[in-house]
Amino acid sequence: MLNMAEGLARLRALAEAPVVSEVAAAFQAADFELAVVGGPVRDALLGRETNDLDFTTNASPDEILRIVTPISTAQWDIGRAFGTIGARVKGEQVEITTYRADSYDGVTRKPTVEFGDTIDGDLARRDFRVNAMALQVASPESGREIKLIDPTGGVEDLVAGILRTPTDPTVSFGDDPLRMLRAARFSAQLGFDIDPATHDAVAQLRETLKIVSPERVQGELVRLMQTDDPVRGIRVLVETGLVDEFLPEISALRLEVDEHHHHKDVYEHSLTVLQQAIELEHSRHPGEAPDVALRIAALLHDIGKPRTRKLEPGGAVTFHHHDVVGSRMARKRLQALRFDGETTDAVAKLIELHLRFFGYAEGAWTDAAVRRYVRDAGDLLERLHILTRADVTTRNRRKAARLASAYDDIETRISALAEQEELDAMRPELDGNQIQEILGIGPGREVGEAYRFLLDIRLDEGIIGPDAAEQRLRDWWAARG
Repeated sequence: MLNMAEGLARLRALAEAPVVSEVAAAFQAADFELAVVGGPVRDALLGRETNDLDFTTNASPDEILRIVTPISTAQWDIGRAFGTIGARVKGEQVEITTYRADSYDGVTRKPTVEFGDTIDGDLARRDFRVNAMALQVASPESGREIKLIDPTGGVEDLVAGILRTPTDPTVSFGDDPLRMLRAARFSAQLGFDIDPATHDAVAQLRETLKIVSPERVQGELVRLMQTDDPVRGIRVLVETGLVDEFLPEISALRLEVDEHHHHKDVYEHSLTVLQQAIELEHSRHPGEAPDVALRIAALLHDIGKPRTRKLEPGGAVTFHHHDVVGSRMARKRLQALRFDGETTDAVAKLIELHLRFFGYAEGAWTDAAVRRYVRDAGDLLERLHILTRADVTTRNRRKAARLASAYDDIETRISALAEQEELDAMRPELDGNQIQEILGIGPGREVGEAYRFLLDIRLDEGIIGPDAAEQRLRDWWAARG
């Protein structure tokens, strides 16, 4: 519940923060208006941590640059075309933007920009009422007196926990279709409901997201996955059909029944896995930044099931090889959304490996099998631990306890083997140069084959010592003729 007295006190503290005071004084001296705008104002009222500082002003981009240069250690104008100048003031990054009104022409993927004259007009063009508030910190008329500017009723929406657009939602989303994705993200981030008219407008205009570049869509998806409750936002995307415009594999999961969890369809199972992965992420790595790749892998780990679904005699349903198929599907989708290679590779690999553990739970693995598990996971091993544990959503307590115990066991064995054998290195005991020297051969295909032969010994038998490895290599070479 929003406490206005406490909220106003936090707004005053925001206005008196050193960096805000420094920037405000500079604009006041130059006879321009200046206000902190959007997220910082919203978060101060809600008692949430305030991060990036965004300002808006009636000064032009050239005038902004002239004003901030003397008080900043760095400036950048990469957003000048959109009226934005960035600067580093007192060690903090700030962005200052000229009052504006922008929109899409419905064809191209880039917004057109028009600069405005009033702060009320600037706020009316913003995505949601809760983000359309400003804290005036400099005004030629009233000096440094602070003032909350809320022309669209943002405070009322904060109190109600509702997301609504400042204007008709069909007009707002028509101006910038990416705002539909932001509705899902802010719903997850703030725990707010979406106003029915706004919700309906997303469903009605979802196809207009096509004019937005994949990079911008990806950016919003990442921000959604970084929230503490992305499941809430994903439900919005699926309910409105918006997800079908950029990640249709998610809604397709609702049509399938998971063969291990008959009480849930694969869609609900996947959301539960995502939720549990986040809980494990927090418990095992408290204070660390959200692991976006892990969370996307948890969400997408079963997307291969619709494509591999098969009805067996007797009414059973199978999804053979859905791990491999899903890995390929995820890679293709993330590439289309312009994800970086590291994230794409990590997600695809985690999906490919997410079923490996269940073979362990069905029967004890040999040390060789454990080594191969570690080798195949590589630097994704910890993420694979979390994903695999999160993938257990059965309501059968006995089964859940058995799986948890089995994974406790495999982690213990991995730790023991790592301590004994430097498992992380996972290399043969002879390197390529030694292989060439022992066999009297030069670089080529045979060296690679010999290396793989020794690696198999390392995985199957552990460390046997360099002398034994050399003898085994000589015997293998001799057997080849």
